[in-house]
Amino acid sequence: LICSAQVHVDVPDRDTAVRAMCLVGRWLAPLLALSASSPYWLGADTGYASWRTMLWQRWPTAGPAGCHSGAASYDALLADLIRSGVISDPGMIYYDVRPSAHQPTLELRICDACPRVTTVVLVAGLFRALVDDACARLARREHPGCDGRHEWLRAAAWQAARSGLEGPLTDPVTLGPAPARTVLHTLLARLRPVLEAYGDWEAVRELLELALADGSAARRLRGVYERRGPAAAVAA
Repeated sequence: LICSAQVHVDVPDRDTAVRAMCLVGRWLAPLLALSASSPYWLGADTGYASWRTMLWQRWPTAGPAGCHSGAASYDALLADLIRSGVISDPGMIYYDVRPSAHQPTLELRICDACPRVTTVVLVAGLFRALVDDACARLARREHPGCDGRHEWLRAAAWQAARSGLEGPLTDPVTLGPAPARTVLHTLLARLRPVLEAYGDWEAVRELLELALADGSAARRLRGVYERRGPAAAVAA
């Protein structure tokens, strides 16, 4: 059994949702690092902060969504996958982010379930700001063109799943390694105007500093396991 935290953000229309995926996709691995909380599998420490990610990415429709020119292109891909027999319906698209199959939203799917509600609030606040920032950039035509190279997104997700907040992440701007704190502060600064417009800036900033100070849930679970044994770690 593996569990995730999913966040839905309203978007103007499906076309915008599909195009916004390309802009938010590069920032999803840091959100995974914030939520990483699945270091154990079948009673053993996997060495990963998010083993759920490694299990989930075995599905053919999991991982980075890629970029599409609009809803028509994306829906054509879904139709091809259904026709191939790989999936039976659009609900079997398990990308890290996707237009919802049932709601007028963009849906975040990359994150682990979070033991602390404060982490869920933090991830939701950052993702809402990411989506709104992407929609605004699309409306102003300020978004960069996509080069079609998405291999590094899967690599960035692997790195976040491996280390959580306790190791380096892939910097979405330079594509080089950087401390998790640096990457998340870069994301926070990028989203500050949107967060301030919502009145969320102080709350999100404080929750991020708390998360960075406490470390990932994976690290905390390992600490409980070492001190009190596996049953206590599960209860934690």
